[in-house]
Order: sequence, then C-alpha cells, then structure tokens
Amino acid sequence: MQFGVDIPFVQHLGFELTLFEGGHSEIRYAAQPEHENSFHVVHGGAVMTLLDVTMATAARSIQQDMGVVTIEMKTTFMQPCRGVLIGKGRLMHRTASMAFTEGTIYDSEGRACAHGTGTFKYVRRQQPGAAGAGGQGVISTD
Repeated sequence: MQFGVDIPFVQHLGFELTLFEGGHSEIRYAAQPEHENSFHVVHGGAVMTLLDVTMATAARSIQQDMGVVTIEMKTTFMQPCRGVLIGKGRLMHRTASMAFTEGTIYDSEGRACAHGTGTFKYVRRQQPGAAGAGGQGVISTD
C-alpha cells in the first residue's frame, strides 16, 4: 500500500503502510540496529516519528488529496519498544482545517509501548513545479 506522497525519511526508516482509510491507519516498522539507543531498544525519536506518521496518515485517510503538517504532539512512553512495531492511528475529530488524532505503538508481543495524541493542520498539496525561496516549495500554514 502506498502513502500517496513521497516521504524520503519514512522510506529511509522502512515504514510499511498497511491500513489507510476511514480515519484509521496502520504502519509496520521493522527497526534496524542503527535505530536503537544505548539500551538496545528502538530509539525514542524513531518511535515518535512512527507515531507522528501514523497519526498524520489517519488524518489524511479521509481526504487523501490534502497534506497535513504537525501542529502539536504529545508522546507517552510506557515501556521499551522492541522487535517489529505496529503503529495504529485514529482520527478522533476534524474541523475544516484541523485534525485531532491519537496513535498507539505496539511491540512484537502486541503490548502497547507508546501512545500519542496529535493536532494536524490540513494544507493543500503543492503543484508540481511550484517553488519558493531557494527552489523549495512553500508550505502555507495560514
């Protein structure tokens, strides 16, 4: 299944989208040894990235032609994340321009190891060839 957009960092981490519809998302992540911290568990930054992408994907799943940008995110780490991780996201509420989401990361034993909530702003996708300063597209958050 495709994310519907090119996300280089997500590709680098190897996230695999398995559910993307109706306000729900699911992403599989087989963390590599270089994604671990000094305790040899998945680094918190990688876990937060999985939560961010999981929640953003849940927000986008109801209007896939729109993009979203993260406005706010809260993460709670409940226990170390080990093995293949599954992120499950849910769109809790949406307005014309904002999405309110939650997501949970499960470890390879099916235990919840991290949970987050996030607020995302819907933004129009850039048109191909649109460029701002320095040749990079401008993301409007107005």
